[in-house]
Amino acid sequence: MQSRAFITGIFGTTVNADERAFIAAERPWGFILFKRNIETPAQVASLVDELKTCAGRSDAPVFIDQEGGRVQRLGPPHWPVYPPGSLFGALYDMDPAIGLKAATLSARLIAADLSELGISVDCLPLADVPVAGADAVIGNRAYGTEPAKVAAIARAVTRGLEEGGILPVLKHIPGHGRATADSHLRLPTVDTSEDELEKTDFAAFRPLSDLPMAMTAHVVFSALDPVHPATTSATIISQVIRGVIGFQGLLMSDDVSMNALSGSIAERTKASFLAGCDMVLHCNGNFEEMREVAAETPELSGNALQRAEQALASRGAPQPFDRVAGRAELEALMNRAGT
Repeated sequence: MQSRAFITGIFGTTVNADERAFIAAERPWGFILFKRNIETPAQVASLVDELKTCAGRSDAPVFIDQEGGRVQRLGPPHWPVYPPGSLFGALYDMDPAIGLKAATLSARLIAADLSELGISVDCLPLADVPVAGADAVIGNRAYGTEPAKVAAIARAVTRGLEEGGILPVLKHIPGHGRATADSHLRLPTVDTSEDELEKTDFAAFRPLSDLPMAMTAHVVFSALDPVHPATTSATIISQVIRGVIGFQGLLMSDDVSMNALSGSIAERTKASFLAGCDMVLHCNGNFEEMREVAAETPELSGNALQRAEQALASRGAPQPFDRVAGRAELEALMNRAGT
């Protein structure tokens, strides 16, 4: 049964009757979990199984934002606290090999947590490059302020996820680091020149262009498109994301319910597809909004279908890993950074 080109959240810790009927009728490609969906390991594993059963696809991808630091949907008492991205940057400044090792270890441990639950995709790594005066929404989630360093650590994070059988999602392409507003709340505008963006923001994403999936930034880059944020800008998607950066994988929007986007949920969904997104993401579990997204979402076909299939096919089996030893080694490395 062919899927439709959207990823949806649900409201609670189980799939209710309306959601079950919606999933069966509207056929989302995948699902995303948030803290509201999470209680215990057994409950999450059951929910993941239930979502896949409702979809009628054992390979239906289940996404989560499990970065560490401030953005961690799984947490105590059932799951460990993981360090923010900035810690890997601090270790990298002491010794690049140590910073990369810590980034890989943290991601590998996260992958082990996710794999046990049946979650198959982590919305990680970030390649955003923050600057002085930018909004704190990225802040210490970032790996650093130098594009080459950010790309190197992002690659190490990717390696850890992939070794654990978890697919990565590169975000927030083509860059959220300069935004002076939180795109959850309002639309940020970046007035930096195209030349400077290519040397900094875009440069961090270019070495990661082979990743299977990426998530757009709800950010206006006025030098390229003074009206539309990247998510709904055909110019930015074609010329920058697919062109300058060279990303050819599955391109998904960030959450279309975020306040950075204007218009109805249906209008935002339609605009994302018209601009060139392969997949639309809707996160908040609001059932009426879910229906609006589905009404404007096409069948998954053509290049989008090919990219989706290639992304799923790139997922390997988890490699052998000693979690106890890995945790001890990561803690030792964190101590070197004074955490």
